[in-house]
Amino acid sequence: METKIPPAVTPTSPSSPGLSPVPPPDKVDGFSRRSLRRSRQRRSHSSSQFRYQSNQQELTPLPLLKDAPVSELHDLLCKKLQQCSIVFDFLDCVADLKGKEIKRAALNELVECVATNRGILIEPLYPEIIKMISVNIFRILPPSENPEFDPEEDEPNLEPSWPHLQLVYEFFLRFLESPDFQPSVAKRYIDQKFVLMLLELFDSEDPREREYLKTILHRVYGKFLGLRAYIRKQCNNIFLRFIYETEHFNGVAELLEILGSIINGFALPLKAEHKQFLVRVLIPLHSVKSLSIFHAQLAYCVVQFLEKDATLTEHVIRGLLKYWPKTCTQKEVMLLGEIEEILDVIEPSQFVKIQEPLFKQVARCIASPHFQVAERALYFWNNEYILSLVEDNCHGAPYHLRHALPRLQGALEPDHCVPGLQCPQDLHGDEWQAL
Repeated sequence: METKIPPAVTPTSPSSPGLSPVPPPDKVDGFSRRSLRRSRQRRSHSSSQFRYQSNQQELTPLPLLKDAPVSELHDLLCKKLQQCSIVFDFLDCVADLKGKEIKRAALNELVECVATNRGILIEPLYPEIIKMISVNIFRILPPSENPEFDPEEDEPNLEPSWPHLQLVYEFFLRFLESPDFQPSVAKRYIDQKFVLMLLELFDSEDPREREYLKTILHRVYGKFLGLRAYIRKQCNNIFLRFIYETEHFNGVAELLEILGSIINGFALPLKAEHKQFLVRVLIPLHSVKSLSIFHAQLAYCVVQFLEKDATLTEHVIRGLLKYWPKTCTQKEVMLLGEIEEILDVIEPSQFVKIQEPLFKQVARCIASPHFQVAERALYFWNNEYILSLVEDNCHGAPYHLRHALPRLQGALEPDHCVPGLQCPQDLHGDEWQAL
């Protein structure tokens, strides 16, 4: 007997305020209180924190799912999904306390039900589930209150509705990971439009939300084969917009972490599309000011590509040298670390192609007036594999390296060396001769 699903309760959506016309520049008073109030009003209306439904119905507690007869379980589950589709205002701590608690309890029940029960995810529930998830998570993200926001220095704005939002994300994740989940049914609702809105949420300032989104997008990529190319394309677009237009996107590190796993699963030989992504997107990402926030994930992606196809090494090294920072010593130290990671996996045949331009830059770094840059470059001589590469190619040792190291032998000050670092003057005779 087919289970009948009661009609969905469509939550009342807030009315979108119209855009007021922008006055001519000569009439704008930068110190006017009225224009300041209007600015704040426009900003508040576009914030996710002001998307609650003002005329929503009052929630009443429903029977517990665990106590429901099997014949009524799916109907009750659908009613709870509809209850959870109502969004509350969390900026007002004392408003709708009863309704908030009823929704929180219902979300907890939904999470537990999907995680522990088999055969619960019947086909008629899929549109209700996706509708509930969409109503809760998709919203216009609030603009940053600090235009000069630095994730390394400033505290992020946390989502006020997180007590409910976290449970919605947890339910979504359990839904995707359920043994009963049917991608063939879900693909009618989790489509390109859904994925695009999901990717836009990665710009959230709340790191807790981005962590959930990272796991969820990875699951979607794994289960929906037809969406894989689209997800890669949209990530590509986000990165290009970030590099060349905005230089602002909060979720770059999380997207790169997902891509690192995706790159690891690429089949060989690599497609031209994948190689272009490395050369046109990943390498230029090294040029942005906020590199330190996502450099670890970016370097991992680059190394994964080189382990897949060693012939890409020359493109990568020359690309990194092209974007080598001129005035930012922090970025120089990071790039030196990435270069060492690349040299750890480089093949000798590829090393010959890049040794001259590479060690020309390394020699400059060793002679840098900034001690951290010089020390990081000197760490190369503690790497046995790099030393073996240089020794094996000493007959063609780069001009700049051969002339830089002898000068450094007598010029290095005691406080310029790092404890435990094998400085050039401490090398054995044959090693120094090779260098």
